[in-house]
Amino acid sequence: MNSDPRRLPQVLYIAESEESRSLVRRLLADDFVVLEAANPLDGLGLAEETHPRLILLDNNVSQMTSSEAATRLKKTLSGTPIVIVSGDTSNKARARALAAGAVGFIPKPIGDDFEELVIEYLDGRIDELENAERYLREYQLELAEKIEEQTRQLTNTVERNKYLLSQNQKMFAMLERRHKLLETAARVGQMVTSILELNELLRHTVNIICSEFHFYYSGIFLVSDDRNWAVLRAGYAQAGRKMLEADYKLPIDDKSMIGRSILTQQAQIALDAGGEESRFENPYLPDTRSEMALPLIVNSISVGAVTVQSSELNAFNEEDITSLQTMADQVAIAINNANLMKDLENANAEILRTKTYEAIATATGEAIHWVGNKAAPIPGSVSRVREDICYLLALVAQLNESELENASLRAAVRSVRERAEAAGLDLNKLLDEMSAMKPNRLQASVSVESMMEDLDIVENSANIILDIKEGLIGPARQRHDAPVSLSELIANTVENMGLPGGAVEMKWTEDMPLALVDARQVEQVFNNLIKNAWEALILSNTPQPKIRVNGRRDKDADFVLVSVKDNGPGIPKELQEKIWVSFFTTKGGKGGTGLGLSAVMQIVNQHGGRVWLESEPGLGATFHVRLPAEKKIYLDLTGI
Repeated sequence: MNSDPRRLPQVLYIAESEESRSLVRRLLADDFVVLEAANPLDGLGLAEETHPRLILLDNNVSQMTSSEAATRLKKTLSGTPIVIVSGDTSNKARARALAAGAVGFIPKPIGDDFEELVIEYLDGRIDELENAERYLREYQLELAEKIEEQTRQLTNTVERNKYLLSQNQKMFAMLERRHKLLETAARVGQMVTSILELNELLRHTVNIICSEFHFYYSGIFLVSDDRNWAVLRAGYAQAGRKMLEADYKLPIDDKSMIGRSILTQQAQIALDAGGEESRFENPYLPDTRSEMALPLIVNSISVGAVTVQSSELNAFNEEDITSLQTMADQVAIAINNANLMKDLENANAEILRTKTYEAIATATGEAIHWVGNKAAPIPGSVSRVREDICYLLALVAQLNESELENASLRAAVRSVRERAEAAGLDLNKLLDEMSAMKPNRLQASVSVESMMEDLDIVENSANIILDIKEGLIGPARQRHDAPVSLSELIANTVENMGLPGGAVEMKWTEDMPLALVDARQVEQVFNNLIKNAWEALILSNTPQPKIRVNGRRDKDADFVLVSVKDNGPGIPKELQEKIWVSFFTTKGGKGGTGLGLSAVMQIVNQHGGRVWLESEPGLGATFHVRLPAEKKIYLDLTGI
């Protein structure tokens, strides 16, 4: 037959057994395009989409009988022949299949003549059915009985649905309340995150919690600098004012709900405050009957806690807890933003860098997408290698031990047989299967080259995932700062990168100080910057690509400044903000994980430095890295 896959006839095989589908696929793959479905419903949909030349339907399927499936397929594709493949070889099974609309019947196990039978049915063969009217009547009676049974089931379902409807109405009321709570929490979050003055932020927060959620009291504690105390920074109404005047604080231990929530980073809830032995009884709040303490967490560190108290028993349910914890998370971020504002040197530049919320959300979605894409080839490759290994084991087990002079080899062959049997492998069945294959198909199934290619796919996918992991957690490793010569570090980095001679030019001023940094992490910074620059030059086919690295003491003498400049096409304005986001890459499918620049920014920021970009279209790109310099200690010896 024609070997052009675009012109090969399509054959749809519907069978639940993966082994059956795999066998038919191997037998027909050379001369047909084999479509597969694991159940009749999927098969019906696939048949409607593809209009195959022939449909093979396994007799042993669920959801509906093969006869029903054949009838529905016949109605949908009246001109497509349907052949039942069945392990039940009785005359009755064959007659039922033909009465249901099939043109033929192929018994199992599938024999060597399977492909010839498929070709005959494609060419118009129709098996004759004696006493067709009798079998058709029997089939119609069977369908009528099934319709009656389904009608009874539908009646029962209607009654069940009435009950479920009443339950759903109750659930809807609960969900509507939860929606209102979440909507309020979102509105609260929007309000508090727009306030950047810390004391004003905390006051507004406790007022909003009590007014919007109708609670008796709310207060916010922040962790002291020595992390031993939770200090009240905002409290609601008169009780809150009195506690603030008294410099109210609680030790961070397990003797209070506030202390436990900070230590464990988990919500603490007392629906009956009087029955909680470990709860700290606050003399300023004698009417408290229910209490909840929610941790305020920023970058996995507890910075404080919110207390919410009610004068009613059992005042909190799951919706309240979810809504309030959502709001507490937003308050924590707002507190962090308010603290960051104190240290900003350049408001416009740093506002861009503190879009933490957006970066985290983007990185989470992209991480799932990246890892999923890179892991996708692994299961298929492993499955193919496993199948090929089973075939090779079957061949090894056929070796004649008596012909092997080496005792170790004889023992190894015996071990293959024994362990294969222990693992549930039927080597004889595999040999029968291999014997039924065509020579070219058999050679492909035991191809060493194919196995090595699949193993290479698995290895490459795993390495890419490990590279992504390293890019994500590498900057978070503990630093070991020490005086480092950046000129020597960068020179060694460039040498190890194996770039062409003269591709990188380096220039250092004489007064350039040592940097006080973690050498390993800073090496990653410049490796990423130089690697990105070189790849941009190559991908853009820049003539005479060149990278220039310059280092000097910064205008602020406490810092050293290094610039990495290339003569490439530059980075467009609309991308200059996005390049710092994790998993964003301008390389498309040509490599790159999109973690390089996000790791650069994270490492430099953790060192107390700064990194920024200057670029104009057609004039290349320059990355500036400012890092802390070694601080010299000078002794005054004039009085000695």
